Amino acid sequence: MTSEVKQSVRELRRLKTRERILDAAIAEFTQSGMTGADVHAIVAAAGVAHGTFFFHFPSKEHVLLEIEGREEAWLAAEFATFLEGRHGLETVLAEAVRLVTGLEQRLGSKLFTELLALHFSPTRPTKDEWTDHPVIVLLVREIERARGDGDVHPEVDAFYSGVFFLLGIYGVLTTTDAGGTRDTMLAKLVATALRGLEVR
Repeated sequence: MTSEVKQSVRELRRLKTRERILDAAIAEFTQSGMTGADVHAIVAAAGVAHGTFFFHFPSKEHVLLEIEGREEAWLAAEFATFLEGRHGLETVLAEAVRLVTGLEQRLGSKLFTELLALHFSPTRPTKDEWTDHPVIVLLVREIERARGDGDVHPEVDAFYSGVFFLLGIYGVLTTTDAGGTRDTMLAKLVATALRGLEVR
């Protein structure tokens, strides 16, 4: 066996171990939240030694960062696919709501809230720019496109409008239970955002 083959086999084994740890961590975080999650339970479920967890992830926060990155990439890919078709600004905003709400349903409210808490935490292990977040970039680009088409007031700041809209979605999802009230609030969020953006 050549050294290249040995290295690729070792790398494949390392990636499979990382995935097992990540899957076990997601299950534990979903049940207990990140703060309450037990690393011993994670490594037991993944079938690895305690030190192996920290070899792959320096802390539980780093696991959450990995989850965040993967989910954000998935969300952005779905959003980009939607944007390839015909759409107006109202349907763009409604699709953003649908995707973020779907993410919360997939992850569960506890893990979703933990992701948001880490995302906005001043002690976040890694700092990044808004341009590192493809969902924000796509939404800002759509608002800029609509402004260029004359559908949005020329003085509207696309970045702040996009960020405030996403923050509104997060706020509704983390403070209200699923049901009619939440649906009404999200619909009003879209309508209010549109009124704030449109040319008067």
